Amino acid sequence: MLCYYCVMLTIGLTGGIATGKSSVAALLAEQGAEVIDADQLARDAVAPGTAALQRIVELFGQQALLPDGSLNRQAVREMVFSEPAKRQLLEAILHPAIKELALQQIEQARIRGCDVVVYMAPLLIEANATDRVDEIWVVTVRPEVQLARLMARDGCDQKQAEQIVAAQMPLAEKERFGVVVIDNSSSLEATRHQIEAAWQQRIGS
Repeated sequence: MLCYYCVMLTIGLTGGIATGKSSVAALLAEQGAEVIDADQLARDAVAPGTAALQRIVELFGQQALLPDGSLNRQAVREMVFSEPAKRQLLEAILHPAIKELALQQIEQARIRGCDVVVYMAPLLIEANATDRVDEIWVVTVRPEVQLARLMARDGCDQKQAEQIVAAQMPLAEKERFGVVVIDNSSSLEATRHQIEAAWQQRIGS
């Protein structure tokens, strides 16, 4: 047992779009893990009043803000879509801010005595953030399932869904990083069985 040795395990949970990472994270929480959501940290990092938001405004101008002073995500996405240089500048602002928040929350969990923390980050590998975790678990699905779920979730057609998936790191490539690979193609119960088995093997009862 990890708690016997007073060691906290930090699991990096990642996967492609529409693979069901949040559902898997919820099942890991049922096993006793504390979940830290990198997407939420990304929102927190650019909340009104933060240094990161101020730097984004300096870079993109007032059009980067909504009337309430929060980040206009759609406008910023459009501004960096076809300009790799601006995308890199944006990432240079966001990534350190997110990392700082992530490390703070992981350390707070350690102080509270948590045995297992799940850091759920879709771009864990792509953002070179693997040094924040002890091991990586990858959520995957069959290609046809991924497309179907993406179309149902976002209301896009198959061609659009294929373009979105093609723009990401292939799932097969992500799987190579995984100490554990969870196939979330089937039912919630089937996924739960996989997680329970992986938890028993990697962490203990």
